[in-house]
Amino acid sequence: MTPLILNNPEIAPITDEQFYQLCVANRELKLERTAKGDLIIMPPTGGTTGNRNLKLAQQLANWTDTDGTGIGFDSSTCFKLPNGGERSPDAAWISLTKWEALTPEQQEKFPPICPDFIIELRSPSDSLKPLQEKMQEYMDNGCRLGWLINRQNRQVEIYRQGQEKEILENPSTLSGEDVLPGFVLNLQFIW
Repeated sequence: MTPLILNNPEIAPITDEQFYQLCVANRELKLERTAKGDLIIMPPTGGTTGNRNLKLAQQLANWTDTDGTGIGFDSSTCFKLPNGGERSPDAAWISLTKWEALTPEQQEKFPPICPDFIIELRSPSDSLKPLQEKMQEYMDNGCRLGWLINRQNRQVEIYRQGQEKEILENPSTLSGEDVLPGFVLNLQFIW
């Protein structure tokens, strides 16, 4: 199954609050919205991808709890990016400084912030090009480090702010570099 994209005509844009309420009313759907207002209905993941997403989030959450300099998020969190897009990475992290600058209401709904770090895991139904475009969108909106994990090819695309992407072939671990000092993702549980 591929994502379903509903083109939103410019004459009838959906407001941020309407999009939020649409998501709340349809919790069984994973919805995203592009910067130009088109709605994306993401298909549910299969068992293997769901398990791998859990392993990603688990490793990030364990490190986040120990490190204490930021907070992590799972794939059900939707962020409102500066360009107006509303996206849900498979895992994300935001520094405490940036998170605490948001109001409690902003934290409760779809936080109007781009994560400092994101992970996207390509599922068998995902086309690579839209995921690469989504990764670039995160970078263009202020993300500092992003990993696109392509299980099908056993590759990882590393996106860094202001740099060309780097492609690693079959790595066993990934480093959080200077964005997440000390974080190491063990890919043994992901491949």
